[in-house]
Amino acid sequence: MSSESISSLILFIAAMLVAAAVAGTLVTTVTDVSGSIDTHSDGVREQIDTDIEIISDPGSDAVYDADVDNGTISVLVKNTGQKTLADDGSGLDVLVNGEYVTSEEFDVVLHDADDEPNSWRHDVVAELEIPDQSLETGEEHRVTVIVNGQTETLEFYVPQP
Repeated sequence: MSSESISSLILFIAAMLVAAAVAGTLVTTVTDVSGSIDTHSDGVREQIDTDIEIISDPGSDAVYDADVDNGTISVLVKNTGQKTLADDGSGLDVLVNGEYVTSEEFDVVLHDADDEPNSWRHDVVAELEIPDQSLETGEEHRVTVIVNGQTETLEFYVPQP
């Protein structure tokens, strides 16, 4: 009879040791996952709150003017997200036909910013003016604007003169 209670006690102690080891592993894993979520949540929230829309008409002559500054591309971009964007274009990545354009190479002009003149807030339209762009006539071209992982692309055609 005593041998049964001793073997039950040994099994009980072994079960408690296994449970403690599993609990320790789970606590460590949950802590790591929680830390990772905390680290990435700010970036995800910023991405969700940021959204833009290119509202330029790709068929209009207003997108590309070959007579100004060796060719200037003008793109209207509307802030449709909840996050206020930098009015100097520093948070934007711009590509013209796949080539990167630095923020020093283009200008941002805000329109309809009645309440705060230098604030690219929700529903405010900004015009990106990209000078020195010699585009081939008779071909399609692309302007891509990226802000906080949100990408918008405008494809337009430059007609023959």
